Formats: sequence, C-alpha cells, structure tokens
Amino acid sequence: MAVEILMNNMWVMLGAILVILMQGGFILLECGSTRMKNAGHIAGKTIFTFGIGSLIFWACGYAFIFGENSNFFVGLSHFFYSSNELNGELSSSVFFLFQLAFATIALTIAFGGFAERAKFSTYIIFSILFSIMVYPVIAHWIWGGGWLAEHGKQDFAGSTVVHLTGAMAALAATLLLKPRIGKYNKDGSVNQILGHNQVFTALGVLILWIGWFGFNAGSTLSVSEGFFGFVALNTNLAAGSGALGALLISWLLLGKADVPAILNGALAGLVAITASCAFVATWAAVVIGFIAGILVFYSMRFFDKRNIDDPIYALSVHGTAGIWGTLSTGFFATKELATVGSPGLFYGGGFHQLGVQFMGVFASGLYAFLVSYVILFVMKKMMKGLRVTEEEETIGLDLSEHGSYGYPELVSKEKIS
Repeated sequence: MAVEILMNNMWVMLGAILVILMQGGFILLECGSTRMKNAGHIAGKTIFTFGIGSLIFWACGYAFIFGENSNFFVGLSHFFYSSNELNGELSSSVFFLFQLAFATIALTIAFGGFAERAKFSTYIIFSILFSIMVYPVIAHWIWGGGWLAEHGKQDFAGSTVVHLTGAMAALAATLLLKPRIGKYNKDGSVNQILGHNQVFTALGVLILWIGWFGFNAGSTLSVSEGFFGFVALNTNLAAGSGALGALLISWLLLGKADVPAILNGALAGLVAITASCAFVATWAAVVIGFIAGILVFYSMRFFDKRNIDDPIYALSVHGTAGIWGTLSTGFFATKELATVGSPGLFYGGGFHQLGVQFMGVFASGLYAFLVSYVILFVMKKMMKGLRVTEEEETIGLDLSEHGSYGYPELVSKEKIS
C-alpha cells in the first residue's frame, strides 16, 4: 500500500510538471504564429502571468473551487492554501499543484485573444480578475461538487473547464480590443498576417502534445490497474486523427496540405478528447479527434469572415473543439467507462447525458464570456483603453512595452530608433 501511495503521488506530480511545461509550448506556438516584433513580449507576459496566476490560485482560487461551506458559485475555505495531508492515497499539496497547473493554462488560452495589441497592464489586471471571478466558478460547478457535478456533467480533464472557459474569455477580449491594424480591409476582405516562424509553431504543438499526457492521463490521479495508459492512448490517437482530418479537408478545399491547419487539427483533437478520454472506447477517440480536425478548419474561416481577429486561433482550437469534445461524451460514453454521469446515446443512454453536456457547455460558456466581457469593459473605461496606440502597435510591443527587442541581433540601432 505504501508503494502504491508513493507511485500515485509521483505520477500526479509528474502530470503537474508536464502541464506546467505546456506553458513553454504556448510560448512557442504564440510567438511562431505572430510577428517577430512581438516575440519577446509574448514570452515575457506568459511567464509573468503564470506566476501571478499561481499566486492567486494559492490565495483564493483553490478555495473557491474545492473549499467547504460552498454557495452556488464558490467554496469558502482553504484560503492561502498550506497543507500536506494525505487525502486517501494522494498528498493534498501534490493535488493542489496539479490543479494550479490547469488554472494557469486556462489563463494562457484566454490571452490568445489579446495577442499583438493589448497593453502589458491589461494582462496583469485581467490575470488577477479572471483567476478570481471566472475560472474558479466554472471549475467549482464541474470539479468541485457544484450543481453541474450533481447533474453528472462529464468533463474528465477540462474541455469545458479549461479550454472553453479560456476561449470564451479570448472571444470577449478580441471583440473589445478590435482587430489588429491591417487585418481587414474597408470592404471586409481579409489580409493574412502570417506568423514569423512556422518551426516555432510546430515545436510548440509538439510540446503541447507531450504535455497533454500529463493533462489527461495525469487526471486519473492514480497508477492502479494502469488505466492512465488507456487514457494516454485515447489522447494520442485523437491528436493524430485531428491532424489527419484537418489535412484532408484543407487538401480537398485548398488544393494544398495547409501546415497551420494540420497543426491546429492536432491541437483540436487534443482539446476534444480532453473531456471524454476516460469515458469512451478507443475507436470513438479516433472519430472524436477526426471530427475536431474538420471542425477547426471551418471554424477558423468562420471567425475570419466575421472580422473577428483571432491571431492564434484560440476560439477555434479551444472553443469550437472544446464544445464538440464536451458534447461527444453524450454520444460515445460507454456503460463500462461512464464512472461519472450516464452512458451516451450510442450506448443505450438516450439523450439524457447529451442534454447534461449541452447544459454544461451553454452555462459555462455563457458565464465565462459575460463575466470576462464585463471585466474587460470596465477595465477599458477605467484604464482609458485596453490596447496600445497605433504607433506602439506598428513599432511592436517588444519595444513599445518593454524597451527591448526579442531578436536584438536582427535589428540595427538605426532601425530601432
């Protein structure tokens, strides 16, 4: 028994490390998908917001999610968390760090909607308010014993809690910040603003793919019976089929194998399987990922045509795929694996679980969007804008916000001045 307890804690701690490592994947993904003049800014704000998100989670985020004496929205104990008790077979401090990693990933996803135009101060203030008022409420509803948990909402590792929540905050941000300079013409036609390093983007996707084994398989919180291996298998196959789905649809419609579509297809497969990885058979994981790859291709173009500027496609990868992934358990959850909620439609469960999943998506997505929008709207009024000036945006956020350049050896002093 002592060996099993040790292994469980080692496994969950490794999962936390892998999820935190995903921040490095997001740095490369966002840097590579945007312009060189903003690279240092993106890297720096990601590290800083991970730090401030960690502090807020320690002060009150964990308490709001898992605390006792809860109300409809949050729990009300364990503030300024400090404990190393053994809860069952898992150290409470290991579980705390694992949950902290998830909370900060949601925040990083949200910042996809801020890219290349938000003030650094906007990131700081929103990090605090999102980590207090948005993420903990949804996590409490689903993972902390809240009303959606009582209804049997299935979200094993966070297609809704993490990905949809972050995406809805990103949507609120991009609507209030408005598109980047030069993204759209007066007639509404789209100008492609290409990222500066596709290799960075691909490496970021690979790091995220690896980190997802901590995200999904780590959420088993146990090594007993090796079930984490099954979850990891589903996760990997969904990512592969997501990349395949995006490749095929882009090749069919564009006549070319579009690399950004392939990369985002892999991520969409990972996002989609996050809710269902422990509840569905392996063949279903392949189907879920494949559909996610196709959906993300169309979703990217849907937002572009509506002049919603989403530089790293957070709305499509984490929002659209997050919705599909959450709903997918309502179709594919098996009788044997549905340890939460009920079997899906294809396994004799009828429409009940699908209805619960839809209710969870609607309530969580609406809450995340509305509260994020109100927070940012008030910030915009009080801060005299969320966005840098036109001149600062043109120069780049590296220089205008930080006084240094992410690639200093590539820019002469004459060009900087």
